[in-house]
Amino acid sequence: MRLVPTLIVCLALATPTLAKPPLRDVPAIDNGLMILGIADEIRKSCDGINARMFAALSRINGLKSKAREMGYSDSEIKAYTSSSSEKARMRKKAENWLAGQGVSKANKAQFCAFGRQQMKQRTSIGKLLR
Repeated sequence: MRLVPTLIVCLALATPTLAKPPLRDVPAIDNGLMILGIADEIRKSCDGINARMFAALSRINGLKSKAREMGYSDSEIKAYTSSSSEKARMRKKAENWLAGQGVSKANKAQFCAFGRQQMKQRTSIGKLLR
């Protein structure tokens, strides 16, 4: 009788577990954070443009919930969002995305005009700004 529980434990340990990809490799999460970061940079850089804080907090909580639903723990989420190397990678990703849109953060007038355009068009970035 002791053989059956032991066999079950051995089979469970031998079964390969499906590894979750790093959160940086989950487009819905990584791109969502990039959008939040770009909107935050616009609001900090541009006079007359402010954050829609409730919309931003709602988006953040939605991304956290999505990550949790995908099986990520709060500690995995925190490690990803507080990592200095991930923050640097995200800045570079955002700069590259903006460059693809013909925008440079270094050109404040252009960057702020981009922010106002995003608000006018009600894009994902624009919905986070007012």
